[in-house]
Amino acid sequence: MPGQGEEMPADKKRNVLAGVTVREAMRVQIVSLPAASPIRRAIRRLIKYKVNGLLVTDRNERPIGVVSKTDIMAGYYAGLPIDFPLEHIMMSPPVFCCAIDSLESALDTMRSNRIYRLYVTDDNRDRVVGVLAYPDIVGLLYRYCRACAQSVLKHQENQGLSGDPHRIRVRDVMTWSVKWFSELETLLRIMEGLSTYRFGAVLIKDSDGVPRGVISKTDLMLAYMRGIVPDTVAGTILTSRRVISCDESTFLEVALQRMILSDLQRLFVYHGHPENIVGVFSLSDAARSRSGSCYGCVSSRITVEAGT
Repeated sequence: MPGQGEEMPADKKRNVLAGVTVREAMRVQIVSLPAASPIRRAIRRLIKYKVNGLLVTDRNERPIGVVSKTDIMAGYYAGLPIDFPLEHIMMSPPVFCCAIDSLESALDTMRSNRIYRLYVTDDNRDRVVGVLAYPDIVGLLYRYCRACAQSVLKHQENQGLSGDPHRIRVRDVMTWSVKWFSELETLLRIMEGLSTYRFGAVLIKDSDGVPRGVISKTDLMLAYMRGIVPDTVAGTILTSRRVISCDESTFLEVALQRMILSDLQRLFVYHGHPENIVGVFSLSDAARSRSGSCYGCVSSRITVEAGT
């Protein structure tokens, strides 16, 4: 075995993603709109396809920018008309990778640019053929772990697993801080909080400090489209007064399965009682922790950082 501090030969390192290309994780569905399209149309498209961003194209259908939920929220905050053209709020230029690039290099690009997604070009790098985002990578790693003989989900009837110290639980990788707002705070303050902490959603509590719901960027986009003024109190748009959560001791693989199958971006995490929210577990947290169910192949996973 290599001595302390000694590098293991590259060909001896276990790396489940070694040789894996972007093509194996990317989605081929590309959601796009012309630059002259109104913000209203972008909101409808993002909600319809359940994505966090879309590609913006010029008159010749060439990609020139990206509009995310964050950009739309910024337009709402700034008081822009809902029919304002996307070209005025888009981030430009898009960041690309190639379908034949290694997944590791794509992750490095996402991390260094602090972005949530890359648009994927064909092998000749002259046509956009897909999208790669953190949920796609988490999904790929989850599938690897789900197929593993040591999968928690395959052995969940085995009571011996409950005390296995090698099993990763939500508490091991979650974000141990909860930013919350009163239901009497304005939507402006909610948007400021989401922007400051780079969150996709925040917990809303009542005057007694009891969790009453969650406001996400999607909720704010819908409020924008309905013409609700930004100084409206948060409680007004709490359409669902349910906080989707899990216990901190939940196996990571089980939490990921729930998120992937239910199309959830995050779970709020409680200790002891569902009202005692102590943190948040998101797909970005899963990506940073390299996903999976145990520490058996932790050396084979990649560290990535959350984007917007």
